[in-house]
Order: sequence, then structure tokens, then C-alpha cells
Amino acid sequence: MFIVRIIIAMVLFAVPFSGAAKELVVVIDAGHGGHDVGAPGRKSYEKDINLAMALLLGKKLSTLDDVKVVYTRTTDDFVKLKRRAEIANQAKGDLFISLHCDSAEKNRESRIGSTVYVFGLHRNEENLEAVKRENSVLELEDDFSATYQDFDPNSEESYIIFELNQAKYYEQSLLFAQMAMTEMTAAGQVDMGVRQQGIFVLANTSMPAVLVELDYICNPVREQYLLSENGQNALAEALCDAVYAYKEQIDYYNSSNPEAAISKKPRGNNRVKVEEKPRDKDDRAGVEYRIQFLSSPKPLKKNDKELKGLKGVEYYKDKGMYKYTTGATTDKDKAQRTLRDVKKKFADAFIVEFKNGKRIK
Repeated sequence: MFIVRIIIAMVLFAVPFSGAAKELVVVIDAGHGGHDVGAPGRKSYEKDINLAMALLLGKKLSTLDDVKVVYTRTTDDFVKLKRRAEIANQAKGDLFISLHCDSAEKNRESRIGSTVYVFGLHRNEENLEAVKRENSVLELEDDFSATYQDFDPNSEESYIIFELNQAKYYEQSLLFAQMAMTEMTAAGQVDMGVRQQGIFVLANTSMPAVLVELDYICNPVREQYLLSENGQNALAEALCDAVYAYKEQIDYYNSSNPEAAISKKPRGNNRVKVEEKPRDKDDRAGVEYRIQFLSSPKPLKKNDKELKGLKGVEYYKDKGMYKYTTGATTDKDKAQRTLRDVKKKFADAFIVEFKNGKRIK
């Protein structure tokens, strides 16, 4: 196991960010479907909420420039987990988003909040139960044994090779997961965290991939919200903003001309319009680069343990969230060096730009 971890680390730090600078192919996976109803609520089944959310998110993403949407299902059909991954891989996706609703056996009616998962071995008993729940879909397939051969959804050993497979996408997956959680929290969701989980469909996609548990369908209040037009629109808009922010970051690092505008169409009230043509060099005067590493719904003290000892910490407010930065500089190369150091403590840290005290990118 120790050797496996070393190999994973080597792969992770050896592979640069992926993603096309001109077009981002987003694969949206509506979890469950057909005879696999998913988790039941009082008024609905998970499969139906997942599909409605997938179609709505896809519709919103389609309004963005240079974003292509691919669905694993658009109707109430049962699609095998292996086939979902195949659809994503055949589409040469740049980002895979699997949408689900959470559930629980205990304290069902008081559970609340969103969780975003990236692929990784389950680290505790709670994660193991979630793994079993999501991967139990495999056993609904008639030809389960032939299709998945010796794969045991309840065995940690079965996931080791998959963890090696996904290691090169881990950093990007984590980056989007954090962005998705930040946007959903800003939209009013309770933050249940970004976690690792050995989910089969994430393991088999050859791209950054996340599974989003939107909220708890077993809580009647949250189920009603998930069924409502306002609730679905708020969640879809939040995830759309997260995709936009992710594309900004990927384009920024992949662009052969970092001076160029990153996107033609801004999303959300916190987005600042960017020119459709490259900025003149003079426009870069006065730009300050900072490393954003943490978001919090409340202000933190200078010595708060969540800051992990970082110095020169500042924050700005956006959508009711306190967003923490460090390493303010007008030297872009220095900012990139600082980013590498900050990522040792905050893997999802990224560069933001300010001018006249306001964020511009």
C-alpha cells in the first residue's frame, strides 16, 4: 500500500492541468434511472430529481461560450455504470459531473447539506457506507459478474488500481469540487464537505470527475426544495458558476497568451465582464496577483487554525462569503511560485487578479 501511495504522488505531480483552452466538454451524469430509482423520498425518487437537475444544468451551461454539454442519459432509462463512463470517455470529456441526492439510515428527517466527492479510497466507516450505496447499482445489472469480472464493490483492494488511474486527474477534480462547494454554499446550501470516495463511475472516467450529492432526499423539507423550481434553479446556477470559474482557471494556465481574455460571457453577479480581444499591455498596469486558498461563511481570526499558519493573509467578500488570499504581488512569476508553495497546504488554491482593490479575474 505504501508503494502505491508513492506512485500516486509521482503521477499527480507529474501531470499538468488538463482541459481544452477553446472548448470545455462537460459530461453531465444523472445518477440512477429506470428500474434503479435511487434513494426514495416521501414524494419522489432520487432518479427523477437527478434527471431534472442534469437537464437544467446542461441548459444553463449551453449558454456559455466554448462549452459543450454531453449527457449520459436524458430520459428515465437505466444506464450501466460502465456505459456512463464509456459515454464520457468517447466524448473526450474535460469534466465529469455526476448528480445525486443523499440519504441516510439514522436521523433521516434532520439530515441536511451538500457533499462533493472526488475519487479516492474510503477513509472511514461513513464513507464506506456511501461507497456501498452508490456502487450497489452494479448489482442491479443482469450481467454484473461478466461485465465487471472480479470487481468487488465492497473490497478496498478493488479500488487501488482505480486510484492509480485517477491520480493524474485528482488535483483538477479537487479544484472543481471546491469551486462547486463554494458556489453551492453561497447559494444557501449547508457545506457537508469535499470528500474522497471509491465510486466506480468516477474511477473509470479519463478526466477530472466529481459526484455531487445535492441534498438529503430523506429530509422532507430538503426534498421539497429539491423538487421546487427555485431550489433546482439555485443549485443549477451554482454549479454552472462553478464550471465557469473552473474553465477560467484551466484556460488561464493552458493559454499560450495569458494576457488574453479567458471567457466571452461572464456568469453570476460576481463575474466581471472581460474583453473579447486581448488586453493592451498598458491595461496590465496596476494588476495585483493573489493566491486564493480558502472560503468561509464567517470571518476568521489571524491565528485561526484553518489558515494553517499562512502569513500576509487578506480577505474579500463575495456573495456573503469571506474569501481568503495571500502573497499579494504585481509579479506574475512570483505569484506562480507562491501558488506552488500554498498548494502544499491548500491543494485547491488558485491565482486571482485585483485592480484598484477589486477582483477582476
